[in-house]
Amino acid sequence: MYEMKETKEKVILVGVDTGGEEPEEASLDELAELAKTAGAQVAGRLIQARENIHPGTYIGKGKMLELKDLIWETEADTVICDDELTSVQIGNLEDELSCKVIDRTLLILDIFAARAVSGEGKIQVELAQLRYRASRLSGLGRSLSRLGGGIGTRGPGEKKLEMDRRLIRERISRLKKELRDVEKHRELIRGQRKQSGLKVAALVGYTSAGKSSIENALTDAGILADAMLFSTLDTTTRSLMLDNTQEILLTDTVGFIRKLPHHLVEAFKSTLEEAACADIIIHVVDASNPQMDTQMHVVYETLRQLGAEGKPVITLFNKQDLLEEPGYPRDFQADYSIPTSAKTGQGLEELKKALLEIIRRDQIYIERLYDFSEAGKIQIIRTRGQLLSEEYVPEGIRVTAYVPQDVYGRV
Repeated sequence: MYEMKETKEKVILVGVDTGGEEPEEASLDELAELAKTAGAQVAGRLIQARENIHPGTYIGKGKMLELKDLIWETEADTVICDDELTSVQIGNLEDELSCKVIDRTLLILDIFAARAVSGEGKIQVELAQLRYRASRLSGLGRSLSRLGGGIGTRGPGEKKLEMDRRLIRERISRLKKELRDVEKHRELIRGQRKQSGLKVAALVGYTSAGKSSIENALTDAGILADAMLFSTLDTTTRSLMLDNTQEILLTDTVGFIRKLPHHLVEAFKSTLEEAACADIIIHVVDASNPQMDTQMHVVYETLRQLGAEGKPVITLFNKQDLLEEPGYPRDFQADYSIPTSAKTGQGLEELKKALLEIIRRDQIYIERLYDFSEAGKIQIIRTRGQLLSEEYVPEGIRVTAYVPQDVYGRV
């Protein structure tokens, strides 16, 4: 009887420290988490301090020899570089090291491909992968053979490289069309939400900050929530009652990350637009992470890229249960800063109050006595506003309510 044992791919992480604001060591720590998420075992790491990344081999000759020794010592299968590489850099590295070389972008794409569940998610991931491949197609001498043979197929033919490019272009074109159909459906849903008068709050934040856990704690959404990076890719929208009468829609979004590949930003634009189209931003921060400030900066930069500025922001300093001492940090870019824990429920009631206060800013409180013939106006209040009380008296219908400013003139 044979015993089957799954062997993990051994990888070595390589980074170049160009003296930027962020230490390369912290970036490699995150790369290690990404590698583990992809199912690999980190066997070693190497960092070179350089003014600029080497245009041909990513790292210099001296570090290349050091890396060769490290691969031999650890018996590693793969080298993962912490930046996006060109096809020339990948080819040169593989020739020098005699092992597989991938970059940060390809690693993230691999994780996304494994985590995509919905049809839209799978289309977005494949589109990002094809765009990545298309930008790195390079001809190899042995691949330039002509296609076809026999009567009717003679002639210059089509080089393999050209055929690959054509096939990728055609597939990208088909996927874009499918994605446009999905986007139309998403826009239709957004339009229906707007007509209903319900406000939408989008949960945004660095990957693994606890967005899904917060939504689960508030709405029993049942979303997968684990410590792995990018545990959820697909947006999930659930209704949340803030008090007895006021309802709001809560949407979970894909997590952000430093050096987020532009292929992913482009492919996941319709999903990320949930944040840009939301009325309120709930920024979830992992308060237990030493890189908390850097992660917050990445989130705000990504929101700026998406055009999601100028919205009310509530920052949740999540995972308070993991802190030895309770923290009371402030986010000066947010309207509210609330220490929370999805695990213990700390701060969730305070979050609901903050959401209610933001919604109230755009509403007008009314106390009216309507004639029985004006019952239609009460239906408008019930549909678009928040009906607090409704009392039938001999003179008519006495109502107290909050209504949006655009509805006030009609009621």
